[in-house]
Amino acid sequence: MGKAIESTRRAFNTIRTGRANASLLDRISVDYYGSPTPLKSLANISTPDSSTLMIQPFDPSSVAAIEKAITLSDVGLVPNNDGTLIRLNVPALTSERRKEFAKMAAKYAEEGRVSIRNIRRDGIDFFRKQEKNGDISEDESRDYQDEIQKLTDQYTAQVDEALAAKEKDIMTV
Repeated sequence: MGKAIESTRRAFNTIRTGRANASLLDRISVDYYGSPTPLKSLANISTPDSSTLMIQPFDPSSVAAIEKAITLSDVGLVPNNDGTLIRLNVPALTSERRKEFAKMAAKYAEEGRVSIRNIRRDGIDFFRKQEKNGDISEDESRDYQDEIQKLTDQYTAQVDEALAAKEKDIMTV
């Protein structure tokens, strides 16, 4: 369940909040010599100021492939290529775009909650099988199932807190 929380937080980091952040480009894969390669393993990504991302490829011949991958991605940024560097200007978010990003964050949070509930289901099934096989008593099985439900509630609350923080960050002008 902890891994589900971390995965949800990583997904939240890929959502733009109006400031340039290198994690915006974490999901981008570049077709590099026929194989999909994460952008951060092909280039150095830096933020010279709060509204600009600068990508400096390790291999200058990969600039065109990186530019194409950014253009085709759902990041919504237009790359400016000067031959050796790619600059991405991060524009200020409109209220409509902020609402879209808030919906995207809610979708990621729901995926995290579903993952946690699947783990709960697997745990409860495990203890029911143990009870059916006679390895544990019915009372022990109920106690374990109650404990799993308490853990599920705690981790779901953590996802909700992370979502509230991200929505606040997105909606802050």
